[in-house]
Formats: sequence, C-alpha cells, structure tokens
Amino acid sequence: MFKGKTLTYVLITASVVFWGVSFILTKELFLSEEHITVTILIALRLAIATAVMLPLLALSGKLQRIRREDLKWFLLLAFCEPFIYHLCETNGVRLVSGSLASVVIATIPLFVPFGMWVAYRQRIKPSLIVGVLLSLAGVFLMLNGEIGFQGSALQGILFLSGAVLIAIVYTLLLVKIVDRYHPLVVTTWQNVIGLVYFLPLMFAFDGASLPLLSWSPKMLLILLTLGLFCSTLAYAGYNYGVRNLGASEACIFNNAIPVFSLIAAVAIGQEEFSWLKVVGMVIVIAGVILAQNPFKTSKNPESPAPQAED
Repeated sequence: MFKGKTLTYVLITASVVFWGVSFILTKELFLSEEHITVTILIALRLAIATAVMLPLLALSGKLQRIRREDLKWFLLLAFCEPFIYHLCETNGVRLVSGSLASVVIATIPLFVPFGMWVAYRQRIKPSLIVGVLLSLAGVFLMLNGEIGFQGSALQGILFLSGAVLIAIVYTLLLVKIVDRYHPLVVTTWQNVIGLVYFLPLMFAFDGASLPLLSWSPKMLLILLTLGLFCSTLAYAGYNYGVRNLGASEACIFNNAIPVFSLIAAVAIGQEEFSWLKVVGMVIVIAGVILAQNPFKTSKNPESPAPQAED
C-alpha cells in the first residue's frame, strides 16, 4: 500500500499522533487515579508493551539477538529512553497541562541538528532551522496566554527540559545501531531493558500503592493504549524514520506533537478549541514541510541506507 519514503512519512506521522495523544492520556490517568504514581504508570506501560511485542516477534522469527558489540549501546539507549526520559516527562505531565508538556517536548528538533553536528559533524541545512523556528512559532501561538512559570508549573518545566536533553542524547545513540536492527526490534529491546530498570524502582518506592489502584476499564484501556501504541508502535515508527530520513529530519516531526495533543485534549474536554490554535496548527505543519525541504531532489547525506529486511 505504502512504499519507500511515503511509508516512512506515514509511520513517523503515526508516531507523532500517538505521542501527542500520550500526553493527554497520561494527564487523564493522574486526574482520575488518585494513587497512581510515576513509576507505576511507566512500569505498567512498559510491561504491557513487552508482554505483547516480545513473544510476537519471537513467534514470527523477527526477533534479532543483540550483538555483543552493540549491548552497551542498547543499555545506554534504554537508560536514556524509556528510563530517564519517562521519569522526567511523566513527572512534568503530572505538574503541568498535557498541552504545555507537549510544547516543551516539541523543542527537541531545535537542538538535535546541533547535537548531530557536534557528535558527527553533519551539516545543518538552513531550511531545517527555518522550519523548526516556524513550527515553534506556531506551537507557542497555539498556547498563547496559557503558559505560566510559577510554583509546580516551574518544576514541571524543569522536568520536561530534562526530558528534552535526554531525547537528544537518545537520538545521537540511536543512529549508531538503527541501521543494523529492525525498528521494532530496537523498540522491543529498549522496552525490555527499560522495564528491568523500572521494576526495582517501582517496588522499592511505590509497591504499596498498587493494591490501591482502581483497575477500572478506563484505567486499563489507557494503559493498553500507552503501552501498545505510544511505547511500541510510536517508537518503532520514529526509529524507522531516523534510519531512512536521518536523525535531524525525522526529529522535526516532533514539532507537530502539540497539534495532536490539543486535538485529543479538546476531544475529551480537557481544553477548549479556538481559531488562534487552528492558525498555530497550520503554521506548525508548514514548518514541518519546510524543514523536510521537499523541493530538493538530491539524496540526503545524513540518511542511513534502508535495509532489505523491511
């Protein structure tokens, strides 16, 4: 149905949609579940992702073993995301609105190209910088007048800023292995290792809160969505994009996350819609298109070669 670059765009756009919705669903869990904690939420999310994907890949014969020389990169990758990243991001979402959290995370593409230049001396295209800045302008227009920096909100912003920094490191590490493993395999192993990191933390600090949770159908549905779509398919789509577009170009799609966060927030009644937000959405999408530089026909030198196994 979809092939080549079209498939890459479809998958990475789906990732952005899932991640955009994840901020709102995470916020909804904190609003509806009095006893849920950050470590419980993340551990359950990763447990669901692992319980589904690990046996599915094993049965299909697609589960690649981690090569000995790559083990250190997978351990570092999982330490960055999901471990440290989700601790920062989820704590941030707990303290601020889902839309504001998505805005902070949307600044990641602004810094990734510079990280790629520092680490790998990859050229920064002017169209990429202009597109990122244009998208950020649209993002902040969408949330005009809704940003505050007092009390817990400031603490939340600091947590989210830490998540941005970790996401940049994650992307720099990802390019070292993403051309040697199927994106779903990378995602599955980082979730498995991340779960190993999280379980001792959860039982040590929040184990007593587990019996107090409601385990309602709503809670389980949100956790399933976060685990399967946001922690598995979204990361797989993003990893696929990094491999076929290059880290800088793939990362720019994160600027559209607030668009889908706002749509989800309005849909479930967390926020109100406005024409100002519509204009902001259009600007965000225009920035993403500009950053992709669709008028340039030469091959992107940053893009890793696609693998035959896909």
